[in-house]
Amino acid sequence: MAVTDFTIVARSLTGRAFSTVVTALTVCVGVCLVLTLLSMRDAGDKAFARGTGNMDFLISRDAGEIASVLNGIFYADVPNAPINIAELDGLVPLARAPFEYLIPTQLGDSYRGRSVMATVPEFFTSFEPNQGRPLAFAEGRAFVKKSESPFEIVAGADAASSLGLSIGDVIALSHGGPREESHVHTEYQYEVVGILEPTLTPHDRALFTELTSAWILHAVDDSEGLETLATEADIQERHRQITGVYARLARRPGTTGRPANFQSAFEAIRRSGQYTIAEPNAQIAALFRIVGNVNAILLALAIAVLISSGITLMLALYNTMEQRRRQIAVLRVLGCSRGRIFGLVLTESAILGTAGAIAGVLLSLFASVVVSRSLAQAVGVVVEPSLPVRETLSVVVGAIVLAALAGLIPALTAYRTPVIRNLRPIG
Repeated sequence: MAVTDFTIVARSLTGRAFSTVVTALTVCVGVCLVLTLLSMRDAGDKAFARGTGNMDFLISRDAGEIASVLNGIFYADVPNAPINIAELDGLVPLARAPFEYLIPTQLGDSYRGRSVMATVPEFFTSFEPNQGRPLAFAEGRAFVKKSESPFEIVAGADAASSLGLSIGDVIALSHGGPREESHVHTEYQYEVVGILEPTLTPHDRALFTELTSAWILHAVDDSEGLETLATEADIQERHRQITGVYARLARRPGTTGRPANFQSAFEAIRRSGQYTIAEPNAQIAALFRIVGNVNAILLALAIAVLISSGITLMLALYNTMEQRRRQIAVLRVLGCSRGRIFGLVLTESAILGTAGAIAGVLLSLFASVVVSRSLAQAVGVVVEPSLPVRETLSVVVGAIVLAALAGLIPALTAYRTPVIRNLRPIG
């Protein structure tokens, strides 16, 4: 059987299998870290852009604009500064502009760890969580405003799936957020009347009910001595509270961009001092500018790990040179030139880098899925990880080149190995 360069390199690698695997794994980890961060960075930008949809403003009384967006759209926490529903009528003259919609929302109830948003039927017809894609029902219908029986509920796609909800199921809500110790109102039974199509936004994890039912629960908690179940008649003015308003300014027919009166309406509401008004897309961009600095640091650390893997590879190959001097001398006697020996060691190093890079790509795909699922469970942000082709090729090629460079010193050591001295009999 002819001995080729490939068989020489293969036998060298398999002859020290443990060292080969560990060295390739160090490259794999470095490549995986870099690609996972790149994948999650790009996917994260897109994930947070979803959910804000076609609204122009989010109006609340949260402490800050970013908090308002995180609470009102991403269900991060329960807002604790309410707005009376009667104030909704004052927003049009305050903004000095007509609105296409003003959708009141209230957060404060939950079901088995999932946020429940109380709102109005217009939420399902006017608000688009993804621009240009209205909410659609996989099953059932939207709740309807019924004074005599307002206890209907609609489940987001993920909420229905994870909680095992079906049309016709009856559930009882807890008055309090998902992270709070709260009282379960078993005396009020909500019927599931609709399940939404997936939108890949935080709204998939929530449940939605009519405002009146939430006010009734508040009236019960706020009242003493009621001998019968509270109804809409027991709701007092102080109970008619909301925690946010999804707002969109009116446009001219056929136009979809930002209207000319956008900035003036925004400033008019902001200067009133009565509300916190946030432009969701601007706040998400600001959030990612902050997060971007952290991403840069993490990416730098990942690149440092990749470089350290190259150093590890160099040390591993260099340490084997002392044990392989006799093998190299024999190859020289059999006709291998110094240049060929140099090339064999570089090839060996490049193969280790290639194997580690390919394994790193596969591992990064798995890691990205794990991270995206963790994010979805923890904060309700649905991230769709994908490896950008250009960046992936750059990282893979970079890892292979780095591995080849790491093999230069061991290759030079092999190149300069004296033949006669290393052919002396052992012992």
